[in-house]
Amino acid sequence: PAPPHLEGKGYSITATNYRSRWGEVGIVARLGDEHIFVEVKTRRGSPFGTPEESITATKSQRLIATAQNSFKNDLEQASWRIDVVSIYLHESEKLLEVSHLENVVGE
Repeated sequence: PAPPHLEGKGYSITATNYRSRWGEVGIVARLGDEHIFVEVKTRRGSPFGTPEESITATKSQRLIATAQNSFKNDLEQASWRIDVVSIYLHESEKLLEVSHLENVVGE
């Protein structure tokens, strides 16, 4: 559900499940000249909290390191951010809601 949601907002998906030695990010996209690294979190019910709450300080550091790794030496010249897409499903797997929070993880 996330890529069609993002593409509908004008994002161009450039990679999925991007991995570096520091971690993984679900989607890498572009919106104009900006690179967006999207962490996708899915929840069925709320006994474990919201998807956004699963982004711990350690996970944030790994996402930043993964994003920085993708640019190597060009990071200072590139515009980038980290977003979170939360997908809420019913127990029957029916899509209930997609929430997109921009620029939620920063240095």
